[in-house]
Amino acid sequence: MNIKHIFFDLDHTLWDFDRNSELTFSQIFKEQNIQLKIKDFLEVYMPINLNYWRLYREDKIPKSDLRYNRLKDSFESLNYTISDDLINKISEDYITYLPSHNYLFEGTIEILEYLSKKYKLNIITNGFEEVQNLKLQKSGIAKYFKEIITSESVSVKKPNPKIFEFALKKANAIPQNSIMIGDSYEADIKGALNFGMIAIYFTHNKNKESGVLSVNNLLELKNYL
Repeated sequence: MNIKHIFFDLDHTLWDFDRNSELTFSQIFKEQNIQLKIKDFLEVYMPINLNYWRLYREDKIPKSDLRYNRLKDSFESLNYTISDDLINKISEDYITYLPSHNYLFEGTIEILEYLSKKYKLNIITNGFEEVQNLKLQKSGIAKYFKEIITSESVSVKKPNPKIFEFALKKANAIPQNSIMIGDSYEADIKGALNFGMIAIYFTHNKNKESGVLSVNNLLELKNYL
């Protein structure tokens, strides 16, 4: 592979979103005296959140609906009475507090150190503009990346080819010498492959897709790069 440019997803790929999200909700529930066990809440919230992110990615709902409805539906599923004002407060606090928790996946720093000596590294993320840059800075990994491309800055989301086109143009790269690494088969892998890039699927021990390069641990990237 004649690779010169690597494009990483951020959440669930380098930045441990689930762990940091749990810490954020724990902080908020304690502050607001919400009488629910975090584990019980997250069991309901996580699939609801994933579904709303899919709708958001497909441009079927705006960001405001994603941020409010994922909380409202979760509390309703648990039969927990809560005011709209408090849901909105939690929604705002969640975005504010989230970047202050910065656990990275095992091997993140080591693999970025290794790859940055050989390739130009970049980020393509569907996450919210206002928090993604903070996550990168506060976790100490911003220094590794040349370009940070957020879906909000391009007004389209992965797997839309326009975000890959924009990212490669900004990085002065072409599909043939560029690789995408991410955890979403739909957004990261299919999106990149359809644009003519190479892609590596970070599976987190999920089922591997046939015919697709994949790793279970970030350090396994050394086998390919």
